[in-house]
Amino acid sequence: MKKRGKFLLAGLLATAMIVYSSTNVFAKNSNPQVPSYQTVTEIYDWGAAVSKIIIDLGQNVEQNSVTRDTFKVHVARKETRENTKLLGEEEGDRTITKAYVADKDGNSALQGQYVVLEMEVGPTVSLASPLNFSVVTMQNDWITCNYTISQQQDIRTSLGSISGLVVTTYTGDNRKLVDDFTTGKASYDNVTLTYASYTPTIDKKKQPLLIWLHGMGEGGTDPTIPIAGNKASAFATKEMQAYFAGAYVLVPQTPTFWMDGFTGFGDGTSKYEKALMALIKEYVANHQGIDTNRIYIGGDSNGGYMTMLLIRDYPEYFAAAFPTCEALKDALLTEADIQKMKNVPIWFTAAKTDKTVPPAAYVLPTYDRLIKAGAPNVHLSLFENVLDTTGLYKKANGAPYEYDGHWSWIYVYTNQCSAIINGKETSIMKWLSTQALAGGR
Repeated sequence: MKKRGKFLLAGLLATAMIVYSSTNVFAKNSNPQVPSYQTVTEIYDWGAAVSKIIIDLGQNVEQNSVTRDTFKVHVARKETRENTKLLGEEEGDRTITKAYVADKDGNSALQGQYVVLEMEVGPTVSLASPLNFSVVTMQNDWITCNYTISQQQDIRTSLGSISGLVVTTYTGDNRKLVDDFTTGKASYDNVTLTYASYTPTIDKKKQPLLIWLHGMGEGGTDPTIPIAGNKASAFATKEMQAYFAGAYVLVPQTPTFWMDGFTGFGDGTSKYEKALMALIKEYVANHQGIDTNRIYIGGDSNGGYMTMLLIRDYPEYFAAAFPTCEALKDALLTEADIQKMKNVPIWFTAAKTDKTVPPAAYVLPTYDRLIKAGAPNVHLSLFENVLDTTGLYKKANGAPYEYDGHWSWIYVYTNQCSAIINGKETSIMKWLSTQALAGGR
């Protein structure tokens, strides 16, 4: 037993020497903490990406003791849904763009036990994506991303050196903005809808409600998908909230598609419409701080389709609508429908390169009919295409990266739709924030 104990002790000491090359460091930490990591996910114009790794070393190190070359980051992405192929790269090394010592919240610090590794992200960097789109279900979902952080260079400390770390213990993901939303579900006539919602800093005055309806790829039963699959979480940013002096945000989710009609897909009806309207009214009733004269409805693609149905069937309920790449065929709107909708303030957004929902068969003729019917407050932002406007992502020739023409929702999330209204250039969010029911409710 004594001999076996000696071998065990020797093994433990050898392991400690791999993690801490200085015996002084090991001696000062009688109960050394196993290094761990957490991820930081942010939502960009194209969707979600893991932008940072925060390593908890378990002991303080000094600023400038780490560089981009101190660690290597490897990720293995795994899809757990049956019969679903993982799109993009399955595994590989992430490109580290910046490294620094930080506090527990990931803020740069003069010293701390945490190291932040910022990594390359972009619309073509699939290794960064924590989501996967299923061509079977036509829906996005979160996938498993297993990271291995391997130390490549020593970290010098006042007590010695740290070397040989291989960090695989995962402690969670910080989803920026997404975590600021709460989630729930409600059922109406045997139809269950899930939703994500954001509550602003409560003001003495009542505040408006922004409702956003997701596109085809964000359906399901996880309501974080509609705010992470594309950039709907943007409605909770300080910049967006400032236009409204604080706004409630409600993002309902359908288990399938808003365009599932009673006789076919996109037939001008939706089997979810009544349940959705019931959810909206219940949410408003349960939040007394909502200004019922300023309820705004918007959505993209499938969600734009449902937006059009709601302002067609409940034109007196909504103070304004902002459908994007809306998918309700103009041929399905009668002249009576146009007359009912013409007094609803509407701001349409689309791109000429949209091949999924060609504007010529959808938004353009509908917009023209509304204008001819005398609609007093209807606007259209029709873009040539959908380009990156951050200046960060470019084609090989240096031109701005071009997204799919269907993705005109990017211009809404970034508030880049504008029009000359009453002689002044006005953004879509500025316009939206001024809309209210004329007669009150």
